[in-house]
Amino acid sequence: MKKALRNITFAYYAVYVAAILSAISGYYLLRSGFSIDPQSQTGITVSTILILLIIGSIPVTLGLFHRFTKKWVLLEDRNLRIKKYQTASFIRLTIIGVGLVLGMIFFYIMNSQSMLFCAGIAAIALFFCKPSEVKMVSELNLDELAD
Repeated sequence: MKKALRNITFAYYAVYVAAILSAISGYYLLRSGFSIDPQSQTGITVSTILILLIIGSIPVTLGLFHRFTKKWVLLEDRNLRIKKYQTASFIRLTIIGVGLVLGMIFFYIMNSQSMLFCAGIAAIALFFCKPSEVKMVSELNLDELAD
């Protein structure tokens, strides 16, 4: 369990590092002259897609993760529970992290406040994915099978 928790924690903080790197990339893209007018057809399309991605993916991802953890509690094998939890955590962090990274990049190249709000929403959702031993034990009912 400790190894799985360490891997999930590493992935969690890697998403934040990716967000910082995307902000730096967006800044340099803007400085190099690459920008998208937020009022153009392309800007409106990109904004709409990113907003729909974040607003749709966050509740679905968090909801499905919660639903799956309820099913995994019924599994007899403790190691299988932990493995499924770790895999699903990686998927959840990736989906939410993509919204955060894209929000940061498009904030800079579109100079649009709505993209910053999208990145902020994804960052807040990522906060709810912060791994901890207490949370993992509680969600998988591991305390009753502890050795």
